[in-house]
Amino acid sequence: MLQIEQTNLLLEKTVNERVHHPQGEPLRSVDRIVSDFDFCTFHVSTAPEAKTTLIISLYVKCWDDLARYGARAYLDSKYGRYPEITVAAAPEQGYNYTLAVDTGALGAHGDAAYVAEAVGDIALLKRHAMAAPFEQAFARYDELAREYGNVDTYAEDVKAQLADEPVLVIKYRGHDEGIYIKPSFDRVTVIFSTVFQDETDKIFGKVFLQEFVDARKRRVQNAPQVLYSHRDAPSDIAALVPAAHNDNKGYVTLVLFPRHLLPHKREYCITHVQVFRDYFHYHIKCFKAYMHSRMRTRVKDFLKVLNRAKPDADDDDKTRKTATGRRFEQRV
Repeated sequence: MLQIEQTNLLLEKTVNERVHHPQGEPLRSVDRIVSDFDFCTFHVSTAPEAKTTLIISLYVKCWDDLARYGARAYLDSKYGRYPEITVAAAPEQGYNYTLAVDTGALGAHGDAAYVAEAVGDIALLKRHAMAAPFEQAFARYDELAREYGNVDTYAEDVKAQLADEPVLVIKYRGHDEGIYIKPSFDRVTVIFSTVFQDETDKIFGKVFLQEFVDARKRRVQNAPQVLYSHRDAPSDIAALVPAAHNDNKGYVTLVLFPRHLLPHKREYCITHVQVFRDYFHYHIKCFKAYMHSRMRTRVKDFLKVLNRAKPDADDDDKTRKTATGRRFEQRV
């Protein structure tokens, strides 16, 4: 299976073209709107006063949820370490977050690794915005692990305290689909609510998720635990989900254990977990396209057999063909 990259390739290409622009050639104005998964949009344009400055703005549908969990401060910390990148005090109209990139100064930097890292972080603007709630949940996990590390976690009072732990909610695709993150002392639970538009998607989705479960049992025992529930929300988020049942709605639960939450693994974990829903639906669509192509190929093969079985139109009743195609006349 292919892995969906978090880097926006069009955004990365646009910035790289400016940073590595040949000297002496005139710079052209840029005004591009780039779309990404989950109703995310980038606006890339040149500054009116200097064509070497790129203005990059981000719009995400769930920005209010992300801002509540410290997305702006997290993004400021990510891009504030680059002198060539300036965070706008007020975002561009219609967008949530805006950067001004001095591509001339960045291209003149002598360290190629530094330039590549800066361009890579710019291309990961959406990923960094979506990472803020996960970072907050992981920080809360560290606090709970220190607090309850030497406590009997099966005690009723401890279980009651952990049950009341707040859940971080990100409605990243509107009210129908969201991400729910619940930290605990020994795990972080990430729940995706997803809506299947087609009846066949539900069937294929169950097959894919069952394969995740079976693969973990057979080979990848260090992978996060994957659970799936249809219609009924898991108990951790039952109070946050409307009581009305939706036959086309499913809930995918990923359980991240301490081995996934080690400091040197967290960035990798956040990068891959937050794109799980897109990865999941992408491969459902790819599988359906593959099945349809196989069906069309089989139909073509059947039509060829039927066409070979038809007699030629110019043959009369007295003319026959042998298996090798030779003709002979039938005498009465």
